[in-house]
Amino acid sequence: MIRITARLSDGGTRLSVEGHEGHLEDGRVCAAISAITQTALLGLEQVAHQHPDLVSIDIQEE
Repeated sequence: MIRITARLSDGGTRLSVEGHEGHLEDGRVCAAISAITQTALLGLEQVAHQHPDLVSIDIQEE
């Protein structure tokens, strides 16, 4: 199972995506979730690079 957790607070949003769908539909659901998540992250990274005076991004690999 894929678990997506969003925590919304004043001025902040935390998003966590964990897990795997297993064998359902040959991994298509997992691939779709990964694609959407990575696209959002890459888009935010591009905005931060274009507007470094307005947006900072910290991506940490664990």
